Amino acid sequence: MTVIPKSKWFGGKALIALGLVCLSTAPPLSTYIASRSWERVKVRPVERTIRVTGSAKQRITSDLIEWSATVSATAPDKLAAYRKLHTDVEATVAYLKTQGVPDGEIFPDSATIEEQFTTVYEGTGDDRIAKQVLTGYQARQFVSVRSTDVQRVERVSREITQLLENNISVTSNAPAYFYTKLGDLKIEMLSAASKDARTRAENMLKSAGGASLASLRDADMGVINVNPANSSETSWEGNNDTSSLEKDVIAIVHVTYGLR
Repeated sequence: MTVIPKSKWFGGKALIALGLVCLSTAPPLSTYIASRSWERVKVRPVERTIRVTGSAKQRITSDLIEWSATVSATAPDKLAAYRKLHTDVEATVAYLKTQGVPDGEIFPDSATIEEQFTTVYEGTGDDRIAKQVLTGYQARQFVSVRSTDVQRVERVSREITQLLENNISVTSNAPAYFYTKLGDLKIEMLSAASKDARTRAENMLKSAGGASLASLRDADMGVINVNPANSSETSWEGNNDTSSLEKDVIAIVHVTYGLR
């Protein structure tokens, strides 16, 4: 066992005490690092925003109509069926012209001819078999009309079946209605929907208080929905109704404003 001389022990004690005094007079290292880090951090205020949805709706009347009639003829012979169809299509086109539809708005399509069969059963019991027997031919042709005179063509589409009295087999198909100025209208509708969004945001802040609108931060122009009149149906792809004469155009936008 080694004995430390008393004189050295007291010297060591004095050195330890001196070290403690020195440490107590200097700031802790952790405090120094934290204070330096705090000087580098800049506290940013939380950005306040408000997001609202605006919409606009307008009633329009279609200014273009597309309509077609199906003329058909049947006969035991293919050539006879075609000849009957050709005669009936000419009569249909003549009828449209007498109703005031210009020749440049009438578009006869190409004719198609299909074989017609009937099922005949031969034999009895387990030996009974079914056979398809050719009975004749059916020829068919579409006569289409495209016009801006919507009311006239709409009336003709209802009255064309009068040709049945002349032994002409004709079927009126449902008209399709379009609005040719829809592109310009969409721009106007999106502008109106954006104004509606701002008005809604201002009214909300006026009622709630504590803030006012700042600059525009984001705008999401939604799809345009063209619906039958009095319908509010919406779609992510956008509706484009062609079944009704009168339509409702609905535009929706999503807008984000900053607050101050």
